Amino acid sequence: MTLEDRIRSIEEEIKKTPYNKATSHHIGKLKAKLSQLREESFKRASAGTKGKGFHLKKSGDSTVALVGFPSVGKSTILNQITNAESKIGSYEFTTLEVIPGVMEYRGAHIQIFDIPGIISGAAHGRGRGREILSVARNADLIVIVLDVFQPQHQELILEELNLIGIRPNQSPPDVRVKRRRIGGVKLASTVPLTHMDEKSIRSILNEYGVHSADVLIREDVTMDRFIDSLDSSIVYIPLLMVVNKIDLVDDDYLGEVKRKVPDALYIAADKQLNIDELKEEIFQRLELIRIYLKPQGKKADMDDPLIVRKGSTVENVAQRLHRDFVRNFRHANVWGKSVKFPGQKIGLEHALEDKDIVRIIVKK
Repeated sequence: MTLEDRIRSIEEEIKKTPYNKATSHHIGKLKAKLSQLREESFKRASAGTKGKGFHLKKSGDSTVALVGFPSVGKSTILNQITNAESKIGSYEFTTLEVIPGVMEYRGAHIQIFDIPGIISGAAHGRGRGREILSVARNADLIVIVLDVFQPQHQELILEELNLIGIRPNQSPPDVRVKRRRIGGVKLASTVPLTHMDEKSIRSILNEYGVHSADVLIREDVTMDRFIDSLDSSIVYIPLLMVVNKIDLVDDDYLGEVKRKVPDALYIAADKQLNIDELKEEIFQRLELIRIYLKPQGKKADMDDPLIVRKGSTVENVAQRLHRDFVRNFRHANVWGKSVKFPGQKIGLEHALEDKDIVRIIVKK
C-alpha cells in the first residue's frame, strides 16, 4: 500500500467512525497518525520535485500568493495591481507557471505570485497541486480569488489548504510540550478542557512517540488543534477572500453571494472596480508599518520609508540597517505615536508604530 493509499484509508475510517465519548480516543489516534503521514507525504513531494518544481526567489518587503480555481481572474488582478504581465484568457489553465509581480504601495514593495489554478484533489497531487500549494505555504499572505458564479469553491480551496498543512487566519495553538527522558507525561492546563480528556491527549502523544514530557495547555484546545501543536509542518498564514467579476451579476444575486461569503472583498478586476481597496486590504492584512529614518544632524527622509512588520522594535530596525548598529547601539530618539513626547530617548526593545521617525545613535 502506497503512502497516499494509507492516507486515504485513514481518512475514510475517520469519516465512517461516529464521534462520541467512547470513540474519541480511537479517533484521536487515527488523526495523529494521519497528520504524521501527511507530513511525510509533503516532505517526500518537496524532495521529489527538486529540479522540476516552481522555483521562486522571494524579494521585497512581503510575499502574497493568489490562489484559486482556473479562470477566476487571478492574472487580471495581478496585472492591475503590479508591474507584471500575466497571460489572460477566458479558457482554463492559461497560467502554467508561477508569474511574479511587484505591487508598490505606501512605500512598500510587495511581491505578488499568480500561481496556476488549482483543482479539487490538489493536496493529493492532482494537477501538480502539491507544487502549486507549496508556493502558498511560503507566502506571507494568501489571497483566495473566487468567481462570483462559483462561491462554493471557497470550501473546496480551504479544504485543500488545510490538507497541505496551511491554517489560514489562525494563530498557533497555545500548547507547550517539553520532552523529557523519563518521568512520564505531566499534564497541566490553565483552562477547563471541554473537547479532550487526558486519555485522548496521552494517546495522541504516544502516536508521536512522546512518552515523557511536561505538557502545558493554555486554551480549550480541540483534538485537531492539539495535533497541530505537535506537527512541525503546519504553517499559520493570514488570508484574504476576494470575489471577482461582480460586474456580471445583478444586485439580488450579489446579495445571495455576500450571504454565503460574508467576509470577502468584492471586485471586478477587468473594470478596475475596487482595485484600490484590494491594494489597501493587502497592505493591512500583511500588517506592515512605515518607519522614517533620521540621520544624526539631518532631516528625516520622508520619501523612502523602511517597511517592517507591525510590532517591530528598534532592534529590528537597527538589524535591517546593519548589524553594527545593534553591536554599537547607544540609544535611539523617536518621534511619533509610540512615544510620550517628541524625540524621546528609548532602547532597543522599544516597539515602534506606523509613521514613527527614528534616529539611532551609535558608539564612536
